Amino acid sequence: MTRTFACIVFFLILLTVVGCSSGIPSLYKIDIRQGNYVDQAKVDELQPGMTKRQVQFLLGTPLIVDPFHPQRWDYLYSFRPSGGEATEQRHITLFFDGEVLSRIEGDINPQSLSSR
Repeated sequence: MTRTFACIVFFLILLTVVGCSSGIPSLYKIDIRQGNYVDQAKVDELQPGMTKRQVQFLLGTPLIVDPFHPQRWDYLYSFRPSGGEATEQRHITLFFDGEVLSRIEGDINPQSLSSR
């Protein structure tokens, strides 16, 4: 009985060490997506003159609305694959004159703006 107990304890310790080892990939690491995912197709649909409500319908609620600069909306997005460093980061800033979109800046394709 003592030998059986010793074997059980040994295997439990072995499983604990193997499960916590940083050299072996864990099954619990997942991809991490943070912020608002805004793809180029949706940015291409933005047009100066759109209302805040139309922009919010198209892109969703902005991640950052600064109470000191309510005419500026920031959409941020980052993607980190399981356990790695961030591989994709996007930042789009929209500026409004009153309730109307006036300017777009950030990580967007300049050709999409020049084709309008």
